[in-house]
Amino acid sequence: MTLWQVMWRDFKAILSDKDLVLTIFGAMLFYSVLYPLPYLNQVPTEQNIVVVDHDNSSLSRQVIRHADASAKITVTAQLPSVYEAKQWITRGDAHGLLVIPEGFRRNLLLGKGATLSYGGDASYFLIYSAVVEGLVVAGMDASKQIQMVGLLARGETAAQVEKALDTVTINSVPAFNPSLGYTPYVVPGLFLLLLHQTLLIATSILGAGQWRQPGYWQQVSPLLLVSARILTFSTIYALFAALYLGYCFYFYNVSVLATMAEVGLFMVPFILATAALGVAVSSLFNRRDLPTQFFLLISMPILFVAGFVWPLALIPEPLVMASQVIPAVPAISGMLSLNQMGADWAVIFPQWMQLWLMLVVFGLLAWLGISVRQQQVNSD
Repeated sequence: MTLWQVMWRDFKAILSDKDLVLTIFGAMLFYSVLYPLPYLNQVPTEQNIVVVDHDNSSLSRQVIRHADASAKITVTAQLPSVYEAKQWITRGDAHGLLVIPEGFRRNLLLGKGATLSYGGDASYFLIYSAVVEGLVVAGMDASKQIQMVGLLARGETAAQVEKALDTVTINSVPAFNPSLGYTPYVVPGLFLLLLHQTLLIATSILGAGQWRQPGYWQQVSPLLLVSARILTFSTIYALFAALYLGYCFYFYNVSVLATMAEVGLFMVPFILATAALGVAVSSLFNRRDLPTQFFLLISMPILFVAGFVWPLALIPEPLVMASQVIPAVPAISGMLSLNQMGADWAVIFPQWMQLWLMLVVFGLLAWLGISVRQQQVNSD
């Protein structure tokens, strides 16, 4: 058989296997909708808080109005005691509380200072961060108002007061992810990991299902079978890569800084190396149900060592070094630098070459594994 004939037999074997069809086509389409779904709101806003106002002064009411005007929080109720505020948080009716102490306005006007207490449910750290950020900004606004009143009372002009209160203006400009949302932050790396894991599972299921029964895979040389299988799966996953990194990125408003040619050129060794690894690993399995369990088990460790959801500096160095043999790790790092950070090709060239090296090594391992499988069948 020629290379094209073996590829055609592999393609028909994939389409005739409902588990493979579900793993490849069903899962990839389903995950393209499921995984970005929780991040579509980008950042938590308008989190409910309650206020315990023991001062009940004009200034305390001003602080409450400023807090309610914040995009991060919404004041849902004013309660008479901290105990009742805790009950609201326990029931989930509010995520935070602000406590304004008695004598708040008087102490500030006397220049004694005052303490605003705030807290909340830190079980969801993103929600807690939003609550704290909103309350801190409201407290700083109130402090600035008091300083303004004091300076005006001392006879300074409005221009002098404004200059004194705004001596330093911070212009915050994010270098990457300008929307500061979670979709551009999580989805690019997650899509590459999905391509990687499902490709490994699919190639392993196909191989594990064939080793125990005679078929076309025995009638060709190991090199021909490895080459055809890698090309067959790579062709299928090139289409899914185009869907994920093309249409889905634009649909979910993920920032794209690289050209289509650069992205395609970088993806070629990633898909080929992953397919080669899948064919090599498939020779280790005799049962079709094991590859799915194994690769799902290692998905979370790969997610962390990829470095886009957790800093690599906080992961043990030996673990980071060992992860460099996984195609998804250099691929995610290189693609995020290229497509989301606008890095030059020279910056991601080491990862690109690392993926080509992986293709050679995993291709040799796949050839060795299938050679052993064919010898085992022939000896039986």
